[in-house]
Amino acid sequence: MANQAEVSPRKRKAVEDELEMEASSVAAMTTMNMNQPAAEESEPILSNPSDGAGTSGSAEIWPGEYEWSCCFRDDEIMQQQSAIREEAAKVPYVGDKDPLSALEAEFESGDPILKEKIRLLGEQYAALRRTRGDGNCFFRSFMFAYLEHILVTKDADEVERITRKVIQCRLTLQSLGYTEFTYEDFFNIFMEQLESVMTSMSIEELLSRSRDQCISDYVVMFFRFVTSGEIRKRAEFFEPFIAGLTNTSVDQFCKSSVEPMGEECDHVHIIAMTDALGVSIRVVYLDRSSCDKGELAVNHHDFIPTAASSVGSSSSSSASGNITEPFITLLYRPGHYDILYRR
Repeated sequence: MANQAEVSPRKRKAVEDELEMEASSVAAMTTMNMNQPAAEESEPILSNPSDGAGTSGSAEIWPGEYEWSCCFRDDEIMQQQSAIREEAAKVPYVGDKDPLSALEAEFESGDPILKEKIRLLGEQYAALRRTRGDGNCFFRSFMFAYLEHILVTKDADEVERITRKVIQCRLTLQSLGYTEFTYEDFFNIFMEQLESVMTSMSIEELLSRSRDQCISDYVVMFFRFVTSGEIRKRAEFFEPFIAGLTNTSVDQFCKSSVEPMGEECDHVHIIAMTDALGVSIRVVYLDRSSCDKGELAVNHHDFIPTAASSVGSSSSSSASGNITEPFITLLYRPGHYDILYRR
């Protein structure tokens, strides 16, 4: 059984120091923001799929076929992130599974467009599971949704496949010059959780472990290193995306926006992780993207790994080779991800 005692003291101390520094940084930034005038509205960075229901491999999505919603203005995202972070301490890393009506209650007196979209969501999805809005919500949502899927299905073929991918990710980091000490504990903790959900772990224990700060954060760091390794390995492919988002180099982007805890994810992170692990993800967007297009619709985008990454993956291909629906579905609101469950 993986627990806090299994994590090496030096790694535990490093994580605790990092979390303490992060908390101090957030508090300092909050104080600074209160004393600064509001920034001018800038051009939107994020946008939705243009048709709202496309699927693509990473090689197809930039710049023409894939865009995040133009209705996600920078000021809306910043306000959402600020509100989420204020409430973060009140929310466990991974919450209980709630009926979708809980989301309706949250927006009961809110935007009528969002209320109608939540009603439409209810036609396809029965429940959601919230995650803490601490900047790690995408990775933590994926972590729980993936492990829960293995726990429920006992899919031995998928476990064998993902194990091979994890080995490849280790080799990638080694080839890039990473010292094994910097990532070994993160990889080991993830593999221990994977083994446990395949054998004896209950859903209650999975939830308990996902709420354990050390275990949960170590698995998040595993995904961050996997993502960083994939971006660096395919630097030539990702460089135009990164330059458009941050005007930094691939190396700087990975150091400042991928590997540190608490850094938000965007489409670059998702593409890299899905390609590295060969696992598809459906992202459903709760936004106002259809507000000027007549009839309302809930948009989604399927992040499908490249063919080489997804060979043998139950989430990406059927026996006939056709693309199938991802078994992981995440709900995206400006600045935050939660888990959705289909009816």
